[in-house]
Amino acid sequence: MEMSISLPTKARSFEVVKRAEELGYCAAWFYDTQLLNAEMFAAMGASAMVTSKIKLCTGVVIPSNRIAPVTASGLATINALAPGRVIFGASTGFTGRRTLGLPAVTQARLEAYVKVVEALLRGETVEWSEEDGPHKIRFLNPELGLINITDPIPTVISAFGPKARRLTAKLGAGWIAPNSWPEREKADMMEYQAAWKEFGHSAKKPPRTSITMAGRVLDDGEPADSKLALAQAGPYVAIAFHNLVEEEQFGSIFRGGAHFPFPNELEAYRKVYQQYQPPDARYLTNHRGHLMFVRPEETHITADVIKALSLTATRAECIERLRGIKQLGFDEVQFHTVPGHEEDMLRRWADVMEKV
Repeated sequence: MEMSISLPTKARSFEVVKRAEELGYCAAWFYDTQLLNAEMFAAMGASAMVTSKIKLCTGVVIPSNRIAPVTASGLATINALAPGRVIFGASTGFTGRRTLGLPAVTQARLEAYVKVVEALLRGETVEWSEEDGPHKIRFLNPELGLINITDPIPTVISAFGPKARRLTAKLGAGWIAPNSWPEREKADMMEYQAAWKEFGHSAKKPPRTSITMAGRVLDDGEPADSKLALAQAGPYVAIAFHNLVEEEQFGSIFRGGAHFPFPNELEAYRKVYQQYQPPDARYLTNHRGHLMFVRPEETHITADVIKALSLTATRAECIERLRGIKQLGFDEVQFHTVPGHEEDMLRRWADVMEKV
């Protein structure tokens, strides 16, 4: 099982990606969240120029936020700078939509979008259904070498629920799974594999199966709510609460919100959320610092919450947990990084993965 990083995109992400490559990480997944992070394709381009092996991945593109021709052009451009090192990651959207006050797009819209992007990257003429379409579109002069659609660009879908996993298998795409707990992860993997066979892909292996997670490899005697643990694991833990307090308005990205193991902490945060201004756009504060820092009012993020909702544990415990994930058949584990803590996090996870 390989290791990769996912990172809140910044203008100088190339520095983190270069270091990740040096430490043996196989891929870098750039978050595509306008108004929260930096421009993804610009950061990917800069990273392409200072690396030679690490894969550069959109993590993830949302259909509404970049029209299909623009996404195809961006991918083909990076592919010219880093031939064969580009992965097209896509999804229906979470923060990239909610920061605009919008719910996720439909599975049908994602399916149509992926098919258009893939067809363009194959050099085909395709019907694009935007703006009272369909309209026929294609790359008009790829032979000039301005872009690269010769080296293939695999598709990977971030799919947290059963419908999304079935769509992922239907499209013949790789799969990004959320970490949860071993029994759930095993069931999700079996479900994806069954759908993969159902849609007639038995003769080939999925492009990539990844599981995304975050946390901190604790020092001996370090509590799970230490200053560093809160900084490195806390932002990832917080997204469960960010999601659930908006569930009624936007739907949920996680299964089983009614069975959330920290109902008291959730209600405490809900009271905080109700004070955010303006009342018709509380999402603006709810997602500030998303996956980057814990806000001062998020006092519900305790040691117990961090231990339960992230991989924050001793080195030996992290090794054991990751060995279990490897046995499930995942090709890759994505470790979320936090701005300002990348070097420490990259070194700690690389050290753990040497024993996995």
